[in-house]
Order: sequence, then structure tokens, then C-alpha cells
Amino acid sequence: MSDELKEKVKQFPSSPGVYVMRDKNGRVIYVGKAKNLKSRASSYFTGNKDIKTRFLVERVADIESILTATEYEALVLENNLIKRHSPKYNINLKDGKSYPVIRITAEEFPRVFRTRRIIRDGSVYFGPYPNVKAVDIYIDLIHKLYPLRRCKVLRNRENPCLYHHIGRCPAPCVGKIDKEEYAKIIRKVRSMLSGKTVGFRKELEKQMHSAAAALEFERAAELRDALSSLDVLDTEPSVMDFREEARDYVDYTASGRYIVFALIQMRGGKVTGRELFTNEYAGSPGDALPEFLVQYYAESGRDRPARLLVPDHPGALVERFFAENKGKTPRIEIAENKKDLAVQAMVKQNAGAELDRLIREEGDKPALDELKRVLGLPRIPRRIEGFDIAQLQGRHTVASLISFLDGRPDRAGYRHYKIRSTAGEVDDYKAISEAVARRYQRLINEEMPLPDLILVDGGKGQVSSAMKILEALGLEDKISLIGLAKRDEEIWQPGRDEPVRLPEGDPGLRILQHVRDETHRFATSHNQKLRAKDLTLTTLEGVPGIGPAKSRKLLTTYRSLEGIYDRSASEIARTAGVAEDVAETLKAFLGRAMESRDAGKDARS
Repeated sequence: MSDELKEKVKQFPSSPGVYVMRDKNGRVIYVGKAKNLKSRASSYFTGNKDIKTRFLVERVADIESILTATEYEALVLENNLIKRHSPKYNINLKDGKSYPVIRITAEEFPRVFRTRRIIRDGSVYFGPYPNVKAVDIYIDLIHKLYPLRRCKVLRNRENPCLYHHIGRCPAPCVGKIDKEEYAKIIRKVRSMLSGKTVGFRKELEKQMHSAAAALEFERAAELRDALSSLDVLDTEPSVMDFREEARDYVDYTASGRYIVFALIQMRGGKVTGRELFTNEYAGSPGDALPEFLVQYYAESGRDRPARLLVPDHPGALVERFFAENKGKTPRIEIAENKKDLAVQAMVKQNAGAELDRLIREEGDKPALDELKRVLGLPRIPRRIEGFDIAQLQGRHTVASLISFLDGRPDRAGYRHYKIRSTAGEVDDYKAISEAVARRYQRLINEEMPLPDLILVDGGKGQVSSAMKILEALGLEDKISLIGLAKRDEEIWQPGRDEPVRLPEGDPGLRILQHVRDETHRFATSHNQKLRAKDLTLTTLEGVPGIGPAKSRKLLTTYRSLEGIYDRSASEIARTAGVAEDVAETLKAFLGRAMESRDAGKDARS
């Protein structure tokens, strides 16, 4: 059995998530979290292990994985599953403590504080947050910027307490603020806790830079820590919320002859289970979801939720099925709010990971066969190489080359090309020509295998540019060439005046879209790295007294602008070999540069 399990975990994705081990009777005996599921789960079945690990592995009959968006979500989901299943080989604390949450009480003048206890009295909760220190820093900051009531019991007073005198409470106890004004403050706090922190960040950064300029370094450090604590909000987990309503989330992904459905259940505000269903499916994508829902919920004893969240509405016939068959009739909805969208994305991710595993095992040969037929290719395009260009107004122009084998990425074949021929001009045709020429001249020189198909991101012009290079190299009859134009997903071939248009959802088109999207991602990410490096050097050298040599020394020592800014002026002065007033100027300059950069990020988001 261990050999079978070893092979199974090799197919796990290298992504964050939770792995669940079961014994021969199907009981959950161990739950673990991982930053890299494949690496962590594989470690149980390789090398020499200590006694307790060997003891556990001997009792494992099956292992499954549940993907999450982040390692943080995996931590929370692991906690939920341990409490639900009480696995024999996990630590299972009997007091049932959970991660802290932030509570806004359901009172006339609400309080905001950290708690581990959920009371269903109309209070609003945010979290949970494993990082208790960050939560405390954040709550303290809320009280500093938005004074709120602090006392547990609100009583009428003649004089306000000390918190009012130090600006930490608006004193509703003596009537210094009315309900409407207080409610405005609470709305701002709720908005921040919901993740709308752009304005809040700008205010903190402004205060941090002001404090640094005034040499109030302790205050600046405090505000810097507060900014770091905001990252807690950005990683709010989708595996737990505080809505009691029972919900099922369903999504699917398909390629070639396979379709994979994933279903995640949430009960009592927690993920309680995940199911995967894989089928060879010959029907249309539009028919797949209704067919699955009817079969799944028609099964006797199947628990139906109050809400059923799906990627597309399955139609009136499914609603009629629920109405006319015994059991609860769920409200069928498409996810809209932040929490539902986060869970729906997790469901889609799990379905996609299972499909990737299947394709890794046997490739997507039926889809490739169909591409050969509809495009009139001389052979099945087992090896596809894709090109894309990324640049910013002619600067840092790069080309990406990615490689697919049997319909799946082959990352060992990924390459970047820094384009030299454009000389600062925006010219995608010239850039494509250079990248294609460099790639295939090298393959010819080194007598390396050629791909079956080249895909360029673009239309007729990009295809024509690439084809001229293939003709010059004598490869026009050895490699097929197409372009995929994103606007209408048109497939362009050399010498043809009209494109080929495949129906949405076509398995062959999906492969081409995957290649095109991967080339774009790979090119854009490299371009952004070059721009960031250029910005970093330019920023440092813009400070009087900091030249190229000192810039390189600072970056080598502290790795980033943030790493430099976090150091004291005296430490920067020693490292760079400059006067302390120059280091002070550099810190102020960096503060403004990072503020402008982050404001640009906020605008794009």
C-alpha cells in the first residue's frame, strides 16, 4: 500500500493546502497542513523516519489533499478538520479554543475588541486570525485613529473617563457624541475590517513619514508595525466565517474527455468536507452542471443545504427537481460577496488540481488530435512552444518562451529573452522576430529537437513576422505556426486571410488559451522584475551623495528599498560610508518613493 500512496502523493500539487490521512476503515487518523502539499506529503514515504512517523504511515490506507489559496487558510482549515474528526494522531485540545476574531458588538454605541468567543446576539465578527500580535496592533491603531467606547458597561456619567481626555474615547456616556456620528465611525471600522484599507494605509504612511522626518523614530516604527499588521486582513481565510446557514459550493473544470466536479460543504460557518468527482464526459459544458446537481442531490439521505452556490445558474429544470423531490429546496445562487467568491475560487482550484493530475498521467491527447484535424496540421502537436512580448513604452522589452508537452506545461523548457533589436521603440513585430530567430537558430546549431507547433500571442501581423524568420531558417515545412488573437480568440495561420474560430469551451482551444495565457504571465512577470530593479537603482541614485557604488552596496546588504528604510540612519551611514545627514535624507526620500509606489498599486487594484 505504501508504494501506491507514494505514487499518489507524487501527483499532489506544489501548492498550499491540507492533507488528510485515513485508515483502512475510512476513519480520519491524521490531518496536516503544508505550504507545499506535494513536498510535505511525499516526505512521509521517503527516507528513514522516526518511530512515531513509521507507526503512523503503517496505519495509513489513503491520503487526500484539499487545496487552499494560502498557507494561512491551510492553517485554519487544519484546525477546523481536527476539531470535526478528532484524528487519533493529532493533538486535540479538549478546551476547544479557537483563533481570535475581532468583534463589533451589537449595541447602541458598539465596542471593538479581540475575542475567541462567538456570541450570536447580532454582533459582527471578522477573522479568524492566527497572528494574535498583529490583531492587537491593528485594534490599538483603530482606537488611536478612530476613538471608540472602551468601557464594558455604558453608564451615564457626569464626567468622562481618562480615555476621553487622551483622545481615545468620544464619551457617549456624557452625551458628547450622538448615535449617528458614532455610527459613522463604526462604518469606517467595518469597511477597514472588510478589506477596504487603501485610504487607511495612505493615512498611516503619511503619519509614518511625518514621524520619520521629525526624527520620532519610535513612533515611525510603531506605525510601520501597524502597516504590517494590515496584511492580516489581506489573508482573511475563506475556510471559515460566522454564517450559520448551511451552504454547498460547486464548480468544475474540463479538458479533453475529462470533467472534474468539486464540492465543498460549509456548516456552522466552517468547511466540513470536500468531494471530487471525475468523469469521462461527452456532453456539452452547459449540460454538465445540471446533470451533476440532479445526480448528486437525488441520492437518498444526501444533506441539502439552505444555499447552493454554483458558477452558472443550472436552469429552471434543476429548480423544479428540488421542488418536486423530498428534502430541502436550496436557494441556487452565483457567488457575489467577498467571502462566497473566495470559497468558490477554492472549489475551482481543487477541481483544476485534480484535472491537472489526470492530464499529467496521460496528457490531453484527444484535444491535441482534434487540433491536428481542425487546423490541418501535418502531425499531432505534442510539443507546443509559445511566445509573448512584454514592455512598458518601449523599455525593458522581453520575450517569453514557454513549452507544453502533451497539453501540459513543461517548465524545464521556459526561457526569457531580453530584446535588443527594438532600441526603445514599441515594435512587437520586430520583438517577435528576434525571439523566434534566437530560439530556433540555437536549436539548429545544437541539433536539438524542434517543436511541432509554435503559438504567438497575437494575430496576422505577429504570425507574418514569425513566419519570415522560419522561412529564412528553412523551417517553414518543419514547424507549424499559428497566432491566437485574444479579442475574439481567433486562430491565425500563415497565408490565410480568414482566421479559424473554435467554439467556446472546445478542448483544443482550451489548450491554446492555456499556452497563450502562460506566455503572457511569464513575460509580464519578468518585465515587472526588470522595471522594479531599474526603479530601485534610480530611486537610490536620485539622492545627493548616493552614487552607483553606494547604491549597489546598500542593495547588496539590505536586499530592497524596504530593507534599507527599516534601518536607522546611523546604520545606513556606516554601511554606505556617508554622513548621517545624507542617510537621513535617503530615508525621507525612500519613504516618499514607497508611498508613491504603493499608491500606484492601490490605484491598479
